[in-house]
Amino acid sequence: MSAIIPLLSVENKRLDKTLSVMFYEYSRTMLKKMILNGYVSVNGDIVQQPNFKVLQGDVVTIYIVTDEAEVFAKNILLNIVYEDDDILVINKQKNVVVHPGAGNVDNTILNALLYKNNLFFNIPRAGIIHRLDKNTTGLMLIAKNIFSYNKLKHALKIRSIVREYEAIVIGNIITGGIIEAPILRHFKNRTKMFVNANGRYAKTHYRIIERFQYHTHLRITIETGRTHQIRVHFLHIKHPILGDPVYKNSFNLPKGMSTLGIKTLKSFSRQALHACKLIFMHPKSNQLMTIAIQLPKDMLHLIDVLRQE
Repeated sequence: MSAIIPLLSVENKRLDKTLSVMFYEYSRTMLKKMILNGYVSVNGDIVQQPNFKVLQGDVVTIYIVTDEAEVFAKNILLNIVYEDDDILVINKQKNVVVHPGAGNVDNTILNALLYKNNLFFNIPRAGIIHRLDKNTTGLMLIAKNIFSYNKLKHALKIRSIVREYEAIVIGNIITGGIIEAPILRHFKNRTKMFVNANGRYAKTHYRIIERFQYHTHLRITIETGRTHQIRVHFLHIKHPILGDPVYKNSFNLPKGMSTLGIKTLKSFSRQALHACKLIFMHPKSNQLMTIAIQLPKDMLHLIDVLRQE
């Protein structure tokens, strides 16, 4: 797991000593090892010097391995779209979890990366720069060394990595637009998010690709990367992602749809959301990279059926 710690009363103290006070349940030796292995960052940059001086207002992120299963390598097929010595881009399939967690400790993208190359053991979160939800498909960017991880995480922080998605939403959207609505974790159901004035700033751009009789095909770009951002934002404007089992309005199937259309909608049991394009600067060569993939077969079939309606 990871924890973000605002250092409000620390001035010019060693990083390892500071962490040992805040995380007293872990030995200083263990925390020092985490620092040396690159599992600690200060203000978004990996720091591997235990004697690094932290200042008041610094933000430290520490990736604490609490279960051996989190670092267990497993032979799981990765759909690799692009790879060189510094980065890896994969096309994540549906029903695949990115990080280990309760109920799924060894069938994740992280486990697959550790099996692919032992070097991923030395990079926080096995080099994963950003995550996708379990049933969101598409492109994920992964760093293959600490240098690339640092550069790409900083690029993500300053919003210079462009992430584009395609989605099918319920209802007719007339024109493109922008959704600016803060997102907060739900007070009772901690696995869900919702729009709330006390939440973190979130911004989503969207434009229309195609309109169907009862649905709309959208191209979406996110400026921020909040948990479940796209799904929560489109529920907020009353156009939830088609098939989303969590963020959905109660609705009846549209009257007049064909038998095939009704059957297709009922059987589409995941959010119709796909990460289709990444645009970023290569961390080593500084070359502008644009990587794009087409929609998966289930969404292509869905669009074909909706066109017939």
